[in-house]
Amino acid sequence: MKNQLRIIGGEWKRRTLPFASIDGLRPTPDRVRETLFNWLMWDIQNTQVLDLCTGSGALAFEALSRGATKVIMIEPNTTQAGFLKDNIQLLKAQNCQLIVSTAQQALKKLSASSFDVVFLDPPYSLDLWQELAELADPMIVEKAYIYVEADRDLAQLKLPASWQKIKETKAGQVRAGLYQKMT
Repeated sequence: MKNQLRIIGGEWKRRTLPFASIDGLRPTPDRVRETLFNWLMWDIQNTQVLDLCTGSGALAFEALSRGATKVIMIEPNTTQAGFLKDNIQLLKAQNCQLIVSTAQQALKKLSASSFDVVFLDPPYSLDLWQELAELADPMIVEKAYIYVEADRDLAQLKLPASWQKIKETKAGQVRAGLYQKMT
C-alpha cells in the first residue's frame, strides 16, 4: 500500500509523489511545509541541502522544486528508499543523492561535506534530535538554516548553542522551528 504527497511550489508544483505506508512515516503537513518554504523563500535557491531523515521526501523534493542546487537524502528503510529512487527518476532530479542508511552512519561518510540548509525531522519515537544535531553541526556552514520538527516543545530538544531559533510555528501536534547557525 502507498500514500501520496503533493509538492506545494516551484518547478514541480502540484506534482504528486507516492511513498510507502510505514509506521511512523509522516510527511511534514502541507501547512507546515508551506510556512517553512515561505520562511526560506529567498534563501533556498542555490543551496546545498541535507535531509537527515528523509522519510516521504516531502522536504527534499520541495527544496529541489524551489531551486536548491543539491540535496542529499538519508533514508534507512529500503522499501521507502525504493519509492525515493523512483521519484528521483520520475522527476529527473539529477542534483539529488540518496543514501540508504541510518543518519548516524551517513553523517560519518559525509564528514567532509558542508551544507547551507539542513532538515532535522527524525521519527518522533526515536528521540534523535540531539544526537543528529551534534553529528551534523560540524558540516553546517555559518549562517546556514536548520529546520527542526518535533512533537514536543523545541526548547526540550537540547540543540547546539550556536543554533539560534529565528522562527517557530505549531500545527496540531507538530512543533516546527527555523534556526540559523551563528558562531
